[in-house]
Amino acid sequence: MNLNKTGELLKSLRKSKNMTQKEIADKIGVLPKTVSKWETGHGFPDVSTISSIAEILGVSSDTILSGELKTNTEDSGNMKRTKYYVCNNCGSIVQGTGNFGVTCCGKELKALELNKSDERHKIKVEEIENDYYITINHEMTKEHFIEFVSYVTYDKVLTVRLYPEQEAAVRFPKIHGGKIYYCCNKHGLFCNS
Repeated sequence: MNLNKTGELLKSLRKSKNMTQKEIADKIGVLPKTVSKWETGHGFPDVSTISSIAEILGVSSDTILSGELKTNTEDSGNMKRTKYYVCNNCGSIVQGTGNFGVTCCGKELKALELNKSDERHKIKVEEIENDYYITINHEMTKEHFIEFVSYVTYDKVLTVRLYPEQEAAVRFPKIHGGKIYYCCNKHGLFCNS
């Protein structure tokens, strides 16, 4: 563990939040000189305070422990590499580009894997006025339904959340060159490119 590297990171993150050492110290219940020691590489936060510091600074505890922000250059910014995460506990949907960790309801979520479309998960796309009207011939019961439909272009991701007992249909503005993703709560993610 490199104390100087961690100290520089803590200082940089604190300044990016426009916070003083005293403000950080007050929030976690230590003296300002303790924060100063951490930032100058003359000490390291106690294990019991790391998660609080991480939350205040808007990073993960792993980032504090490693002493570095890892730049995500591989997939970042490319909308066509959007990944979807769904929490089976609360139903939250998270989407993003790049490689990152997603935690919901205390559990780490894995990115949904893309499945090949089958007869039970075919979609129909019609052009109505300046929109794409998308219908999915799929049951919409509380036990088995389409969770969301997403239209991904080179610079936009438009997502509509669907709920049981409503029609499995959505409208998106017509933007050429996009892909349509949709997710069944039992069978996962599908794509109609």
